[in-house]
Amino acid sequence: MLTTGLKSILLAAGLAFAGGAFAQGPSVAPTAPVATAGPQASANVPGASNITPTTAAATPPAAPNSPLLAMDGAPAMSPKVGIGQPVDGVMYLQPQVTANGNRAHHMHDAYLFPVITAVSLLVLGLLVWVVIRYRAAANPTPSRTSHNTVIEVIWTLAPVIMLVIIAVPSIGLLQAQFKPAPKGAVTLKAIGNQWYWSYQYPDNGGFEITANMLKERDQIAKGERARTDADGPRLLASDNRVVLPVGVPIRLITTANDVIHSWAVPAFWIKLDAVPGRLNETSFTIDKPGVYFGQCSELCGARHAFMPIAVEAVPPAQFAAWVRAKGGTMPAAGHLSDKVIPQPGAATAPSRDAATAAPAAGPNPAAISTPAPINQRATGNPAGLGNAGH
Repeated sequence: MLTTGLKSILLAAGLAFAGGAFAQGPSVAPTAPVATAGPQASANVPGASNITPTTAAATPPAAPNSPLLAMDGAPAMSPKVGIGQPVDGVMYLQPQVTANGNRAHHMHDAYLFPVITAVSLLVLGLLVWVVIRYRAAANPTPSRTSHNTVIEVIWTLAPVIMLVIIAVPSIGLLQAQFKPAPKGAVTLKAIGNQWYWSYQYPDNGGFEITANMLKERDQIAKGERARTDADGPRLLASDNRVVLPVGVPIRLITTANDVIHSWAVPAFWIKLDAVPGRLNETSFTIDKPGVYFGQCSELCGARHAFMPIAVEAVPPAQFAAWVRAKGGTMPAAGHLSDKVIPQPGAATAPSRDAATAAPAAGPNPAAISTPAPINQRATGNPAGLGNAGH
């Protein structure tokens, strides 16, 4: 007979062996070790490399040696401190470069901050007054008052008035943020992936660029480009910037290929969720040239903090030249954009006309086809392809 201690040791060994067998799963080829230095060390996940992938999946440029493509790699325009990026030690809104941003900034300064300050001071004053006036030493005999009409009317009407003061400009601002883009706007489709952004320009030939975060000099592998001050701040600079024209309406469309992301640029007053299988849309117009940074603002996985957004706003003529250098096209003069961005999966669905033209007969089993597989997944990015997952 085995002793109780020996039985426990054998049982533990058996469980450990079984757990290791189940955890190992199917046999996979070993992957190369990944550098874990710096802030990305905590973001290592199986099957996703910390090495910034190239933009092989993106559209190759038509003019590879064009200096205009410097806005993709080593940037031609350097960011300015305090413009389009956070400043260390500063607690305030970033300078706004869109109409909605300026409107929201004004609402913050003219409505929200004064109301919040007045309410906070009033409550603080009432607390101090109650503590001093109704302390036991100054008020040994408490009042038995249980009703005061004037005070009840005041504490009912005052919050209503404050809410109306806030609601009136808020509703107008909310309506402006969801105003559709006018005809002729430049369409930018931002696609969130774990963990990088890809962008398409449907109005300009449909070419695509891919943007990954630039790492620090002590974190890069051989052949990679490290971040410089000309690229932007740490954790915000990307290897490819989004290029948009100044003074031209921008139609922003967001979606995702795996989980929910969020495209957010504080200087534009934009924060739009990117949801798999759905298209969200907003519009804005950039007032000033410059480089503006943002980040994914929806918790999307282990490398959520490493999905920066870098937008370079340039004059329309420079934007048109950049589009042509990328192999894209510009709409003809006087021709307004008529591109329709279908919902994900809509391309395989039957058209409305075809559905109405079909005879109203009973179900035909032979005509039922298996739906096309959806290439959207929340986990299980292919190993060895870096952040791109493509």
